[in-house]
Formats: sequence, structure tokens, C-alpha cells
Amino acid sequence: MGGCAGSRRRLLDSEGEESTPEPLPPLLDRRGALWRNMMGFCYISIKRKGKKVYPAHSRLLGLCNNFSYVVMLSAAHDILSHQRASGNQSHVDPDPPPTPHNSSSRFDCNSVSTAAVLLADILPTLVIKLLAPLGLHLLPYSPRVLVSGICAAGSFILVAFSHSVGTSLCGVVLASISSGLGEVTFLALTAFYPRAVISWWSSGTGGAGLLGALSYLGLTQAGLSPQHTLLSMLGIPALLLASYFFLLTSPEPQDPGGEEEAETSARQPLIGSGAPESKPDSSSSLSLQERWTVFKGLLRYIVPLVLVYFAEYFINQGLFELLFFRNTSLSHAQQYRWYQMLYQAGVFVSRSSLHCCRIRFTWVLALLQCLNLAFLLVDVWLSFLPSIYLVFLIILYEGLLGGAAYVNTFHNIALKTSDEHREFAMAAACISDTLGISLSGLLALPLHDFLCHLS
Repeated sequence: MGGCAGSRRRLLDSEGEESTPEPLPPLLDRRGALWRNMMGFCYISIKRKGKKVYPAHSRLLGLCNNFSYVVMLSAAHDILSHQRASGNQSHVDPDPPPTPHNSSSRFDCNSVSTAAVLLADILPTLVIKLLAPLGLHLLPYSPRVLVSGICAAGSFILVAFSHSVGTSLCGVVLASISSGLGEVTFLALTAFYPRAVISWWSSGTGGAGLLGALSYLGLTQAGLSPQHTLLSMLGIPALLLASYFFLLTSPEPQDPGGEEEAETSARQPLIGSGAPESKPDSSSSLSLQERWTVFKGLLRYIVPLVLVYFAEYFINQGLFELLFFRNTSLSHAQQYRWYQMLYQAGVFVSRSSLHCCRIRFTWVLALLQCLNLAFLLVDVWLSFLPSIYLVFLIILYEGLLGGAAYVNTFHNIALKTSDEHREFAMAAACISDTLGISLSGLLALPLHDFLCHLS
């Protein structure tokens, strides 16, 4: 934590009195700090009242935080098929001839559904998000980010060197802890910034999906083994930690005469080692009754997002493996990777669309996604779609719906909640996508076994 400039500051002393303000640094020093912040947070400028400039939240942190989670889902078929290099071999055929695990089924099934990887990648996140509103705010932000980065790196290493499905799933659990803890932390931090940061965080997480799926697909297509592909991604957790602990500085006031002290003090906990409760109206001051009241008001946003994520991840981890086309040059493993990449491309586009398209009634997106699930489930049963390219288009559309639901839900929450409730509301609403994903994984496992045992 010592590498972070803001960690040497304390907003309040032990008796609750304000510390003496530090003099403004020279102009060149302030410009240097701004450059470091831009590198760490990919800042944009938002002018308010013609003079104040606010930094928006990070695409970079959103990208790094979700990267390991996405890669594990993209590698799910390989994890369960044991299609990884042995020894020190650095290049293997990324698409060996498919070996059906259930020769009596037309689906070329693995013995275990890819939903098993999904559950390992989401259940730890669900536990973190359920417990987060109760006490995670008592832990300073810096240790949370450190644990998140270490777990992400550990997940790549453990899965890369694993020789059994069980060990690989333990690595996937580490990726889940990393992304879950990071998402709760960074979404709570958006409460200290202008509401526009939701769009930039969402864009970064969408970018993680596209970059993660595309990089895994591209490197394995180029001939790199899944093992070495995972090891090559260790730079992402390092980038997360470096941008947070070394690039960021505490925001300095833009002009001493018109400084809004509440805004400045609210930003301090982002990179300080002090606990977030330094802010007087932060979520730590809310009673349990107030938290419950706020949570009940969030249900109209949470329920549609749960349905959206249930439907799309039921498709992704329950049906992708079963949407297998034999009349194509793509192997089963390649088809699965392309499905994941196209889905993430749709998510990235829609999560970056808030500035040009805002949706107030997110229940419409939930309805459309459920119809999407029903259509593809019927196709798995009847196999009436003649071409894999039609499935490609549907999966791209599925990603567009999911990304739009995510970014618009959190944007609507940011608009409708008061300042004193926003930090808690953003952290509590994180449960939506995770709950939907967890339910989809639990139901996808028996569906996989049922369909794969059909003759």
C-alpha cells in the first residue's frame, strides 16, 4: 500500500477534526499527477458548471478485473476435455480431432457440462456479493485490490499447470474470487465520482469480455497451447495492481477558491489505506433497517437483471456445448470458442453504448433474453437451424441484450438513489448478475446430463 501516494493521507484525525490542508503542488507536479491518473484510470473530462473538471471512472480497471473470469469461461471446453500441452511443449495442434465422450449422443458431450466451470467461476463471487453489504466496507480498498490481483494471477498459474479437472476448477475458483471482490470494490467506488463513471466501468468490463475471449481464441488458433496461452496472460493482474498502486495519485483541487471539499474527501478513499468510513455519509453509517429499505427499493432493478443473466448464461454454459454443427470446417472446440468470443463482442458494444442509447425499462431486455433462450433451447432439441452462422448472429444479439441490461441497470440505480445511499446500492445491486448466473449453472448441469443421454 505504500506505493500509493494517497495512502499517506488521513482525512480525519482520531478526534474527528479535519487535518490541515496541504498546499497546492506546483503546476508541473499537478500536471504530472494528472498524467499518471490518466494512465491508471483512462480518464475523460466532464465539465460541470463551466469550470470544474471531474475524472471519470476507469475502463482499465474494469478490463483487468473481469479478464480472468472471462478467460476461464472461454477455456471451459478445454479444461473439461484436457486439451492442454504436456511437459514443456509450447506449440500443439489447438484443434485435435474431436473425441466424443458420449458416443450414443448426437451432441459430442463432455462427461461433465461446462456449467461446472461456470459454477466454479461464479459461486465464490456470489458468496462475496452476499456478504459484501454486511461488512466488506470495513476493509480498506487497497487490501481488497491486492487480494484480487493475487487471486487472478494464481488462477492462471494453477489452471495452466493442472493435470486434473478438479485442480483446474480450484484455479477457476481463484478467478471467481478475484473478479467478485474487484467488482464489489470498484462499483462501490463509483459512488464517489460523477454518475457517468458507470458507463466507463461497464465499457471496461465489456472490453475484458471481448479481449479475454478474443485473445484466448486467437492464441490457440495460432498454435499456442492452452497452457502457454494462460501463462501469457499473467501480465493482466500485474497491470491491475500497477495501475492502482503506482500510477494513481490523490486527486488535487482544480482551483483553491472554488473547491468542493465534500467531493475531494469522497475521492480520497479510492487509493488511501484508510477505511471508507472516513466519509461521513458513506454506507458504513447506514443502519440495518436503512439498508433493508434501500434494498427493497432496488428489487425493480435487480429482478430484471437476474432474469437477463439467468437466460444468457443458461445459453452460454448450458447450450453452447450442445449447439454443435458437424457440417462445418470448425471443430467442436473451435465452435465453442467462437460462440464465447461473439457473445463477448456483443456485450462490449452494448456496455459502451450508454452515451448514445439509454433504456429505462430494463424488463423489456429481460423478456427478449428469455425468448432468446427459448428459441435456442428448441433448436438444441430439434436441430432446425441449417447453419452455424445463424447461431453466430443470435449469440451476438444475446450479448447485446446482456450488456445493455447491465449498464442501464446500474445507470438507473445511480440516477434514482440519493448520495448517502448510492455506495451501498451499487454494491448491493452487484448480486443481480451473479445470482442469475448461479441459478443458470445449477439448472444447466441436469439439462446437460439429460440431453447427452438421449440416443
